[in-house]
Amino acid sequence: MTLQERIDDVELRISQACLRSGRSREEVHVIAVTKYVSMDMTAKVLNHHKLIHIGESRWQDAQAKWNELGHQGIWHFIGHLQTNKVKDVIDKFEYIHSLDRFSLAQELEKKAEALNKEVQVFVQVNISGEDTKYGIQPDKVADFLRAIQDFTHVKVVGLMTMAPFEGDAEDTRPVFRGLRELRDDLNRQALTREPIEDLSMGMSNDFEVAIEEGSTWVRLGTILVGKEEG
Repeated sequence: MTLQERIDDVELRISQACLRSGRSREEVHVIAVTKYVSMDMTAKVLNHHKLIHIGESRWQDAQAKWNELGHQGIWHFIGHLQTNKVKDVIDKFEYIHSLDRFSLAQELEKKAEALNKEVQVFVQVNISGEDTKYGIQPDKVADFLRAIQDFTHVKVVGLMTMAPFEGDAEDTRPVFRGLRELRDDLNRQALTREPIEDLSMGMSNDFEVAIEEGSTWVRLGTILVGKEEG
């Protein structure tokens, strides 16, 4: 399939998922995950008027692309972020999807304050409880939010999770539902300056179920940008 054909297919599937769940299509944003494709393909994605959000997960791999294309689109850091890499990404990525520990929040606050900017973050939650997944345990998120309440340069805009890879995407539904219910519970406790609106959940194999359960940001790699370089 061509890039345009993949975009059209994904768009249809997102629209159908929204229809099934009684949601507006405008509530769902697509992040094109370009970490496995070339500079040329990333440029093609950014030149497409419908794709303005780019997702990368390692600064070492994203650096050359950002240096060439960073003036285009809105960049999201979606991978595990090492504390010593904060200085590299803080002024380049509009969103950080992987805040998963207090030391990282401290470093983000410190670097953002030095730049006099606000960094928008998603708190990563390990809903599935898998040992191989990063993220804060669900019952620890409220305490984490209390611990960073006084940070003035880190803005929690949402929660993020990754579901286990399942042969049947339907099996991921409890994970996505769990993140939505956690968000709603946290909002009832009013632990952030503004209500937490966004849910970053759903990838190529399970994004339709994630949308049905309330996702506002889906992170799509292979199904959208393909596997081949160029």
